[in-house]
Amino acid sequence: MRIRCRSELAALALLLLAACKPGGERAAAPLPPVGEAKVALERAACVKRGGDWISRGDAQLCATRTRDNGKACRTASDCQGACLARSQTCAPVTPLTGCNDIITSVGLRVTECVN
Repeated sequence: MRIRCRSELAALALLLLAACKPGGERAAAPLPPVGEAKVALERAACVKRGGDWISRGDAQLCATRTRDNGKACRTASDCQGACLARSQTCAPVTPLTGCNDIITSVGLRVTECVN
């Protein structure tokens, strides 16, 4: 039995090279947006779900109104957002920015600062 190494290797090499051609079965996935394009998408998604796009210094974020704004609370678990310590009511928006006295989910009064 005679083995044809050269012709079999050449055929195998051609098959392997054909599988590596660009634009084959697997096209590269598009890259996710970055920079201003990403910010524009996030802003549009925020507004679509009823939020307000706000700027705080160099930061930009989506503030959404809570469903339980002003409802009485004893702990954070009573609220969609934070439980405000001074009024013992649920916060009107999430996230709260700046420094706020809140009641945690275990009932502790703390000052939370978010820049």
